[in-house]
Amino acid sequence: MPSRPDGIIIAIDGPSGAGKSTIARLLAERLGYIQIDTGAMYRAAALLLSLATVDLEDLAAVEKFCKTLDIRLELDSGRQVVRGNGTDVTDLIRSPEMSLLTSQTSSLRPVREALLKAQQQMGSRGGVVLEGRDIGTVVFPDAEIKFYLSASVAERARRRCEELNSKGETVSFAETVVDVEKRDLQDTARDIAPLRQAEDALLIDSSRLSIDDVLNSMEALCRHKIDNMGVSP
Repeated sequence: MPSRPDGIIIAIDGPSGAGKSTIARLLAERLGYIQIDTGAMYRAAALLLSLATVDLEDLAAVEKFCKTLDIRLELDSGRQVVRGNGTDVTDLIRSPEMSLLTSQTSSLRPVREALLKAQQQMGSRGGVVLEGRDIGTVVFPDAEIKFYLSASVAERARRRCEELNSKGETVSFAETVVDVEKRDLQDTARDIAPLRQAEDALLIDSSRLSIDDVLNSMEALCRHKIDNMGVSP
């Protein structure tokens, strides 16, 4: 039996647009686990910093503001709602501009330290699926199972372009490729907790796989780990 009372910790890392949020949500549903969308938490922090017009180069000001952050993930009729300092910011945090700003703000130490503590507190009991950029390397390096979910730049840009166009936003494939590449560079080159595959993470390239293919594979591996540890999901 693991020391975590509610089950194991499942970490899913990978670049932007690889499908981490969708897979994490569906995997959590299948296992009866809780999904902790760390990416949404960082997006919310970036939005709140932007709305408060905090100078991101002034780390003292950023640190002071982060002490007031209250970011929560809630379920409302089966839909995950992201609340930032009491306000529903679920839709506001999903724009392309917010994606790039999130990559910039998430490299700031005060932001990472504030959200790191919140994520560790939320997931410490186990029975959770977390997705992000540094879950298996920094947040929970002792997670019982780790995945690194990736896909080609072209495929990730295609998915992102379709998602935004379906929401009525007019973006071109070429523009989206540039955004994806820029986000990848920011995430992998930052000094603090850069995006990388943990040595013990299982690599899954979803470029030519359906959501069900990825989900079925990951669920089977998780259930095998859970069964071997004698834990009921």
